This record gives sequence, C-alpha cells and structure tokens, in this order.
Amino acid sequence: MKRPQTLRPLGVTVAVAVVAALVPAFSSPAPATSAPGDVVLRESFDSGTMPAGFTPVSGSWTVRDGRLVVEGGSISRLTFGPHLENYRVDATVRFEKVANSGRWTGIMVDTPKDGQVPWWQAVMRSQSTASNGIEIATRTSKNAWNVPFTASAPTDAGTGRDVRVSIEVQRDHVTWSYDGTKVLEGDIERTSKGVLGLVADGATVSFDDITVTEIAPKPLVRGDGELPVTIGHRGYSQVNPENSLAAMAASQKSGAEYIETDVHTSADGVPMIMHDQTVSRTTNGTGDVATLDGSFIAALRNGSWFSPAFADQEVPTLAEFLDTFAVGRGKLLLEIKGPETDAEVARICRLIRDRRLTDRVVIQSFDVNVLRSARAHAPEIKRGLLRGSLDADPVATSKDLDVVAYNPSFGALQTRPSIVADLHAAGIAVMPWTIDSPKDWATLVAQDVDGVITNRPGAFIGWKSAIEAQPTPAAPTVTVVAPKDGATVERGDLLAIAVTTTDATSTTITLDGKSVENGAAIDTATLSYGTHTVAAGVDGPGGTAGASSTFRVVTTVAGFRGRVARSGLSPQETMQILRDVDAQRWDKVRRTIERSDLSTAERVALVEELEQLDRR
Repeated sequence: MKRPQTLRPLGVTVAVAVVAALVPAFSSPAPATSAPGDVVLRESFDSGTMPAGFTPVSGSWTVRDGRLVVEGGSISRLTFGPHLENYRVDATVRFEKVANSGRWTGIMVDTPKDGQVPWWQAVMRSQSTASNGIEIATRTSKNAWNVPFTASAPTDAGTGRDVRVSIEVQRDHVTWSYDGTKVLEGDIERTSKGVLGLVADGATVSFDDITVTEIAPKPLVRGDGELPVTIGHRGYSQVNPENSLAAMAASQKSGAEYIETDVHTSADGVPMIMHDQTVSRTTNGTGDVATLDGSFIAALRNGSWFSPAFADQEVPTLAEFLDTFAVGRGKLLLEIKGPETDAEVARICRLIRDRRLTDRVVIQSFDVNVLRSARAHAPEIKRGLLRGSLDADPVATSKDLDVVAYNPSFGALQTRPSIVADLHAAGIAVMPWTIDSPKDWATLVAQDVDGVITNRPGAFIGWKSAIEAQPTPAAPTVTVVAPKDGATVERGDLLAIAVTTTDATSTTITLDGKSVENGAAIDTATLSYGTHTVAAGVDGPGGTAGASSTFRVVTTVAGFRGRVARSGLSPQETMQILRDVDAQRWDKVRRTIERSDLSTAERVALVEELEQLDRR
C-alpha cells in the first residue's frame, strides 16, 4: 500500500511578523537515558491499583480484573509516560460497552502532562471498518477537532473483543497498526514536552499490556512504493519572497514535509537567512553579508522586490527563523553557505541544539569542511552533501563525510541515475534540486529519489495526490491451460499450447526455452522422449507474473500399433509386427522393421519408439 504523501494543512495560523517575539526560549535537551530497542515502560495492571505515573485527567478510571478501565463519559483522558521523540506504544484495547458504533478510543501520542488542549491522538471507532474507523486527529488549542488522516480497519473492533493496537511515532510521523496490520500514516505537530495518554469517548473501554519502546528515528531513504517527500525551496518561494518568514510559514501550511533554506554568517558572527553572498538582489541594501553587521542586515526589507504585499518582511536571523519553525511541523533542510569558519558552524549547531531541533534539521552544504565541522560539533544532527556535478564514487564520498543524504542537481543526476540505487544500498538518501515541472517530477519518481526540492511545493503535493488517487493497477495473472502440468503426451500426436492471461500487456511463451505462439500445435514427433516444459511470463501495469507446466513425451503400445498400421509397411509385415508386439517379441519386431522397404528415417523413428516400449 502506498503511504499517503499529501499532508493536509493543519490549520496553524500565526502572524509571521511577530511570532519570533512571542516564542518562549528553549532549553538544551537532557542527556538521552534510553536507546532504540529499550523498553521504557511496561504495565500489565496486575497489582490491582493505579500504577505510579498514570494520571487520570477526566472520566472514571479504575484498575480491576487485571485491566485499566474507563467508564463511559465524554472524552475521558489519562496521561502517562515520559516525553519521547521516537517510540512505539503497544496496547491491548477492548470496547466493553458503547453508546453507538461511532464511539472511539485510543492513544494520545503527544499531549501536555495535564491532558489539556492541544493534543494529538491515534484512535479507532468500535465500527472500525467505517471509512473513518481509524483516525489520526488533533484537539486544537481552540478545543475543536481537526482530523487530517482517516482510514478503515480490516475488521470491526466491536465490543468484547481484544484489539492489539500499535502506534509508532518517529518524531512527527505516526504509523497506526491494527492487529498487526498497518492501516494509516500521517505527520503531526510535536511539542518539546508532550507525553502519552489514553482517551475514550462515549464508551466503556479496558486497556491491558501497555508497552512503550524506544525506536530509531525514521530514515530519510523512502520505503518501496513511497513517493518522495516535498521540500519547499527557500520556503514557498514561488508565491513568497525567498527565505522569508512568510515563505517558511506558507511552506509549512502547504503540507511540505521539509523546508529548505540558506544561512550565511555576518561580520559580527550572527547567522542570517540569506541565499546570496550579498544582500543586493533580495533586499533594499547592498554589500557582502560577511562584511555587514547582523543588526544592519536584519533591518533590511526582504520582500519589496517580490511584491509590495511583502514590504514589511525583513531578513530573519537564523535564531528568529528557528523559533518560528519550532512551533510548526515538518523538518528543515538547512544549507550552510561556505566558506564558514569552524566557530561559525559551531554557533549554527548550537542554535539548533538549544531549541531542541536536532532531530528536525538536516544540515547540508557544498563545502565539505562545513560538514566536517558540523559532525565535530553536533554529530547528532544529520548531514547532507550538495553537488552540482557527480563524484566519481558518490557512495565512497558520502561514507567518507558520514552524510545521510547525497543531494545533486537534477541535471547532474540525469547523467547517471543509477547512483540512486547504489546510494540506497548504502542507506543514503537522494534529494535533488531544484525541480518545478511535472515531467521532471515523473522522471524523479521513476528514479526512486527520496525527496524533491522545488519552488512549487503546493503544486508538487497536488501532483502526488493525483497519482495516489489513481486506482492501483491489478496484478496480471497467467495460467498454462494446455498441456496440463504432469500430463503425458503420446509421441507423434499434436500438442496444443494454450495460455490464458488477465491484466497483461505482453505475454511470452516458451517450450524448452524456445519461443512459441499461443495456440500453436506442436508435432510431438519433433520432441525427444522425456520431460519438457512450457513457461509463460506476462507484464502489465500492475507488475509481472509467470507460470509453467511440465509434460512427458511417451510411447504406448496402442500408439505404436496405430503408427505401424498407418506406416508404409506391407499388410503382411504389419500383421506380423502387431502379433509380435502383442507377444512382446521386441527383437522380431525390430528385425521386421529393419528389413522393410520403409525409408531410413521412417525405420529409425519406428525403432526408436520400439526401444521406448522395450524399456517399459
């Protein structure tokens, strides 16, 4: 099943010009206390009392008969567990009683410890086979529902039936599994302190065997059948001034999984969001970024050149940009423009780390020294190598620099698209730049890239939606109807070749490796005695398929008698041979054939058949 790639806007509304001033400071993250594979929490409720750390927020929650039970009520909630970035929560969930089939329950995947709005949840209805039987939803800060992701389960949860629920959260990506079957995926907004919880509405529900396990972050390399992620180039730069806070906010609202932006350092050491080495093209000022103070650059107008509607946009510092980015969702592909000093790279890494954004940012650069400095100062921040032309060995270069992504230009990739498979085999993603046409998007999807950097993130998301809306082509089928598998065929008879197919655009049929036509009649006298194979292969929009049938060419007494009777032997020779065949006097039959007036080829063929009968 293709994973849903088009993420609907989540309704985040911010006044871009003032957000930076309103965002609270972030503290540095605490040292990690667990690692992928570690069980962080396991609870079976066998003690008979509410476990420590399980905090009811609303509704009636009790522990009885070895299960945690919540009684009816409207949006009953309980919180538990620590804040985790990447985790899986498994639980056995049972509807005991429901007000109606649309009532629901599930896991709160990111909620304040007090269980108040806003929170995100992964829930199921008792009628879970409904089109919205499975949901990933948020209760917003305005106490309203936003449900961007829905699906149906393979069976109804009903009442009195245990369902094993498994929810994987890899930073902001949620994967919902129902009784071992993946049913839904989607991206959410995470908070820096959100914990887990349980939630139920209009139902009495029991929970058991809750386990929380630390898991690895989601890799950049996409899975089979997954479309590439959308990366807004310099934000949503088609409809906003590039690298502005407006472009960043628009890219997030479009549903782009990544924002790409650029950073230079000013003369006084302030990282500034700016693509060019100079401020001349995109601001009302002039001069080289490296020779200007940060306060001067930050006061420049950054949008008037694009449209009078953006006249109030100023050049953001990296700190302002990260603060605004932190309150939204998605990830950041941050290009550090070289050359930067080691100290300047360290300062950029510190700004990312201080805002607890290390798992949401990928640093990329054309400058390998920048990447080495970033690895030295913040090895936990992923890194990508930008290229305008391909390295002789992209895999070796990527491994030497310890990067997770190799990001060439579109043109460079087309000179050797085979590098995508090579890099994927090494666990390295490929996210080329900068591609704005559907024709080129289709080329990149066919080349299996992991992300597309584009000035048109909204259009790319819409294009992917159209692809996903197309019905999945049916897998082709092929059956060898004749000869049937295991059949025996009389030597000298005609053998019909018959193959049936469905949803196939091309069919290939072979007999013992040699091409034959469907419906062909094969004279088995041209085949050797023993086993032969008919094989058929088909291709179609939904894939490929194959089938085969084996048969044996044999001689029977009845068949031999018939061929003798139809041969050019004299009546006397024919009668003698038939009497000797019935008496199994094979040597006398051979002598009669060899003394006959038949042609050499006819005598050889009959003797060969006689030898087969003698062996039987």
